[in-house]
Amino acid sequence: MKINAAAILLGVTLAAQAQAQTFCVYDPTGAQGPGFAFAKDYALAAKAWGVSIVLKAYTDERVASEDFKAGQCDGVAITGLRGRQYNNYVGSIDSIGSVPSYRHLRTVLQVLASPQSEANMKSGAYEVVGVFPLGAAYVFVRDRSINSIEKAAGKKIAVLDFDKSQAKLVQQLGAQPVSSDITNFTTKFNNGQVDIVAAPGIAYKPFEMYKGLGTTGAIYRFPLIQLTGHMIVRSERFPAGFGQKSRSFVLTQLDRADATIKQAEDGIPAKYWLDLSEVDKEKYTLMMREARIQLTKDGFYHPKMMSLLKKIRCKIEPSAAECADTIE
Repeated sequence: MKINAAAILLGVTLAAQAQAQTFCVYDPTGAQGPGFAFAKDYALAAKAWGVSIVLKAYTDERVASEDFKAGQCDGVAITGLRGRQYNNYVGSIDSIGSVPSYRHLRTVLQVLASPQSEANMKSGAYEVVGVFPLGAAYVFVRDRSINSIEKAAGKKIAVLDFDKSQAKLVQQLGAQPVSSDITNFTTKFNNGQVDIVAAPGIAYKPFEMYKGLGTTGAIYRFPLIQLTGHMIVRSERFPAGFGQKSRSFVLTQLDRADATIKQAEDGIPAKYWLDLSEVDKEKYTLMMREARIQLTKDGFYHPKMMSLLKKIRCKIEPSAAECADTIE
């Protein structure tokens, strides 16, 4: 009997592919971007956990999420803002004003990666198997004279169409929300369709936001939210214990993520950065807290996560006014 080596090799390859899990990875710059580079290292690490992962790059986050929802992906890597629909508890990290600094965020991520948080990582058929930082979202304005909440009234602000809390907040400011998505919100800023947008430093270069800033624009060095990336899987398609191993691994990559964020922020010309006065910072912090409390009551944010984030804020800054009450 003649053995066909090519047929055997093909059979082995097909068998391996059949056993592999597909991970759909959103990276605005595609397979050459830093997010996809991390995914490659993640897939390599997963082999030690007995899991073979095939990666698929997406430059449109909505499509990646829809493919995951339709079962075409076993796992997905997307922003926490879009990931909130799969796990509202974890998705509520990206809530306005709740995580003031990268120091606060690191503590949050350490808590979520611990075995004690495992139950909260699961929601129905889904499990969050990793959370990593994408950077603080700052206010970008085309005209630096828009330097207060009062001056934002009547201005057009880009809001993500799938995150209703953003439109609600903008309306509370007396501004005009302009429905957008991740693929075009910076384009609208660059071509003047909107006056204001909130974006992380990592968006500045790939989305060419210097075009919108021009010679009159500015970036206010005051974080509105801490954007995070979420790795989410359908639990039934992965072996028992995979989630905790994954979260522990992702936690070891925080320094790498922080370095990427710092490099991006440091790469923004100093002329664009503007610092707020301490008085304005206090005013905006209070405004964001009031909005966050209302959005929690309205069901946008998970109350249990809001409680955790307040505990972390008060652990780091116990003298803060909010630590003396039980409103949140």
